[in-house]
Amino acid sequence: MNGGSLGQRGSYGSLLCDGKSSNNARKPSKMLPVSSREKERVFLGITRCLGRRRVAMLLLVSLALLVFIWGSFTVTKDLVEAITDVLNAPETTSPTFRPTDSIHFDSIDIVSHRSTVCRYRVNSTLGHPCDKFSPPPPPPSGGRRIGPRPCPVCYISAAQARASIPCSSSASPVLHNLTYFIDENPVKTESHGGSDFGGYPSLKQRNDSFDIRESMTVHCGFVKGNRPGFKTGFDIDEADLMKLKDSHEVIVASAIFGNYDIIQQPQNVSEAARKNVPFYMFIDEETEMYFKNSSFLDSNMRIGLWRIIVVRNIPYTDARRNGKVPKLLLHRLLPNVRYSIWIDGKLQLVVDPYQVLERFLWKQNASFAISRHYRRFDVFEEAEANKAAGKYDNSSIDYQIEFYKQEGLSPYSKDKLPITSDVPEGCVIIREHIPITNLFSCLWFNEVDRFTARDQLSFSSVRDKMMAKVDWSINMFLDCERRNFVIQAYHKDLLDQMPPPAAPVVRHPPPLHRDSSSGRSSGKNSRRGRDRRSGSRQRRKAAAGNKQAFL
Repeated sequence: MNGGSLGQRGSYGSLLCDGKSSNNARKPSKMLPVSSREKERVFLGITRCLGRRRVAMLLLVSLALLVFIWGSFTVTKDLVEAITDVLNAPETTSPTFRPTDSIHFDSIDIVSHRSTVCRYRVNSTLGHPCDKFSPPPPPPSGGRRIGPRPCPVCYISAAQARASIPCSSSASPVLHNLTYFIDENPVKTESHGGSDFGGYPSLKQRNDSFDIRESMTVHCGFVKGNRPGFKTGFDIDEADLMKLKDSHEVIVASAIFGNYDIIQQPQNVSEAARKNVPFYMFIDEETEMYFKNSSFLDSNMRIGLWRIIVVRNIPYTDARRNGKVPKLLLHRLLPNVRYSIWIDGKLQLVVDPYQVLERFLWKQNASFAISRHYRRFDVFEEAEANKAAGKYDNSSIDYQIEFYKQEGLSPYSKDKLPITSDVPEGCVIIREHIPITNLFSCLWFNEVDRFTARDQLSFSSVRDKMMAKVDWSINMFLDCERRNFVIQAYHKDLLDQMPPPAAPVVRHPPPLHRDSSSGRSSGKNSRRGRDRRSGSRQRRKAAAGNKQAFL
């Protein structure tokens, strides 16, 4: 047949690309001018040769390039704004850029943004590194009770925790100005409650103190003078008083009275906390004498990280009640402190203070935190447990509980949720020193001063009365979380009563019985030859040594 070839077709009827035009079977001898229609045909041929996939890839690469350019512009703009904010910040805040921190959490590295010295910022798409963390479920009930145990707690790094200190104080609802009663000659006007140190507030004054207003004056210990620690009972040397007036973001405090506990040194404290966080240990003269005789106390009144503050003229005969003064009235002894961590003298802190504050205050937007009792949630059960253990005079406990019952105290139930417990484990208190938390501490101390020294019994009554007046609450976290950052030791009196550890028993192998006639061992596995002779020499040397020991 004459005419041009129709071209070869591949599978599915598509044209095969052979680099030639489909209309010409022969190559012309001379190059002729190419029309616009022929140009279109050439372009379509090239497109078909490249294939649709390659064109799609080209479009995707172009789009990716545009997105990269736009993203680079946005990041550059954000960086310029960040640098501008730093340059325009006031000098007093002293913001600093730190290298990007990496948080190791659950085998995943979460990178946070740079942070200033008083505010912690994370990428909003990531949230807080500990948001997805949840403690494991408690062990199943039944069988042998293993008692309270620590549980895992998620902390950010100590450096990031320190960078997360809020730049401004938390809001104090309603109450803004708090002052304290002074009474040089306190007089007891009612039959029960009060002391020369705390004053003798009447029941009317007590009830008025729960009516929270913008400005208030309440009893709060140290009533005999306008300088807590100076001629008020619970007196402190002038040099120490001046030290306690220093301004600090964070402090850690504890106390040992009546030589009741053995001092515990904090562990895992960051270098920044060692430089910036004072550790104050309040002791009485009896405990001071013990420390001096034991050569624990150096010439700078320090024992390890603890700065020792000696208290003279202690107000109570009960050492445990004296310990309630710094525990609950720390804001009066240290008036220029923002945050404090109180731990009882029997406890050892094993987590950095910044990490503890970030986990239980700053992350929770709380101003007061305390752990709840690991087993009991009801005040009536706690009172019976105190009586059974001989913690305090039973009649005094009964009087206090009956008083609260007449005021409306009822057993704990789920109806009180979101309140999770009425009984705290009060050996650790974490708080921000603002007027509302200072008021709570004062009123709690007044109950301890009026009734028994068992502060667990009065905690919920003070809390509930204040929460009925203002929008304020307390972070009551799990007791197993508390046991994660403090280790509990025995009181010194219990340690003294414990028997000394038994000396290790050294068991010697039984002697070998020999036949008198043959001189050989009667056992089947007796030594022979060289081994037997060497063993005999060893026994002769041991016998000779024993003879010399008795000479």
